[in-house]
Amino acid sequence: MEGTSMKQTKTSTMDIAITGLMAALVFTGTYFFKIPSTFGYTHLGDCMIILTVCLFGTKRGVLAGSIGAGLADLIGGYPVWVIPTMFMKAMWAFILGTIMYKLMPNYKYSWLVGAIIGGIAHTIGYTLVKIPLYGMALAIGELFTTGCQSAAGVILGGAAYMILSKSPAIRDICKKVA
Repeated sequence: MEGTSMKQTKTSTMDIAITGLMAALVFTGTYFFKIPSTFGYTHLGDCMIILTVCLFGTKRGVLAGSIGAGLADLIGGYPVWVIPTMFMKAMWAFILGTIMYKLMPNYKYSWLVGAIIGGIAHTIGYTLVKIPLYGMALAIGELFTTGCQSAAGVILGGAAYMILSKSPAIRDICKKVA
């Protein structure tokens, strides 16, 4: 009984540590590496969300993505976007994780299918939020930029995943938190 309790505590501590670290990477990629656009910015945070889901699972990806990106919007001066951002990033991570781990767990490129479908949902979701805020014309005008941001997230996140998943140290961490 005592050994089980210790293992649960250790796993929980590891979950918190990894989720916090990945949320910090999402925040850093979103807040510090951004390219301003008409009504927001394009950034590198999405690739960190994809990396988190691929390496550490859906739950950690949802939490790290929504916390890191939401905090970046809050601190970055985009308070109107905090809640939509938290929802959109969580949705993308959830779609990716569901496809990768539940629907297509034995397919080598399930992460790519999930990232693309999640990225499409992400792009549509942000466009729908922009309509009441800025009007239909501007929302549609930003569709290309939002789509490019999603595509960049898929490409860069996928590249990072392919590289890091080959690292023995990363594989060891993934086994410990699985």
